[in-house]
Amino acid sequence: MSVFFREPASGVGDAPPPPVAASRSRWRWLRRSLVVVVALVVVVLTAVGLYAGTVSSSFTDNVHRSDLMPTPAAAPSGTAASPARPAKAANDAVNYVLMGSDSRDKGDAEAGRSDSLMVLHLAADRRSAYLISFPRDMWVPIPGHGLNKINAAFSFGGPPLAVATLERLLGTRMDHVALLDFEGMIGLTEDLGGITVVNKHASSSRGYDFPAGPLNLRGDRALAYVRERYDLPRGDLDRAERQRQVVQAILAKGLSPSVVTSPGQFTGFVAGLARYLTVDSALSDDEIRRTALSLRLTASDLVMLQAPLAGFATIKGQSVDVVDQARLRELAAALHEDAMADYLVR
Repeated sequence: MSVFFREPASGVGDAPPPPVAASRSRWRWLRRSLVVVVALVVVVLTAVGLYAGTVSSSFTDNVHRSDLMPTPAAAPSGTAASPARPAKAANDAVNYVLMGSDSRDKGDAEAGRSDSLMVLHLAADRRSAYLISFPRDMWVPIPGHGLNKINAAFSFGGPPLAVATLERLLGTRMDHVALLDFEGMIGLTEDLGGITVVNKHASSSRGYDFPAGPLNLRGDRALAYVRERYDLPRGDLDRAERQRQVVQAILAKGLSPSVVTSPGQFTGFVAGLARYLTVDSALSDDEIRRTALSLRLTASDLVMLQAPLAGFATIKGQSVDVVDQARLRELAAALHEDAMADYLVR
């Protein structure tokens, strides 16, 4: 079927041009327009592709890798020394173990101390994420070492034992590990021009005052904010909450439209973040890209919570956090079944 474009008459008494001639003229104009549009689309897509490639390279060129995951020990599988790892859940959710470490300057992330331990759960639909803190004084079973504070696992066996401890505690497979040089990451607050958090409890630390309410933090002031625990009513619990706050605020600022739309600033942010990360050897560049491209969430979709506690006690002369076993079983089931939203409702 032929389609003809007819121009309207230019004035009274003007005869319209022949249909075929009008059609050819309009088609030439349309073809030229389409060429321009296609050219613009190609330019835009090429620019986006180059930007994405630059961002990807800025991360993969700076991130460190190491053997951080549990491996079978010489002892028989299933024994206290070498517990069998739980099976991977039958869904597409992903669990990352995040550990704080301040040893990047020493060149050995696994040799540093770790005073923060979190699990980041990415839901299968990638539309929500949950950052769960495990207070360092939680009294838990550590494979091969009996009951102790959960942060002792890092001291006894480094990241692999810390991961094995979490897997036994939650009955859920951890997919990957990221060691974060927390003090180094605070330096990103300077690059971002500061971050904003809402402080629940007024405190003072290292020469800085932190009144309750909105605070703008950067550099040494931000580091003092996340390191303080003695001047807070719940001690380590409040410090862990502040750490979650600052991590969320850094990500929110780094992923804000003003930063993302500035190629130089955004690639600098990604490269800076990567410099302070050590991930497990199995976390490939391709998997990082796939996961990043699959995300459908914003900073407000990151829910922060804490592993459930029943109270506090003194055991063997140590002040410890007592686990709420019933609620922990609910949390473990929610992680395994990718039902964290329901867990929060309950």
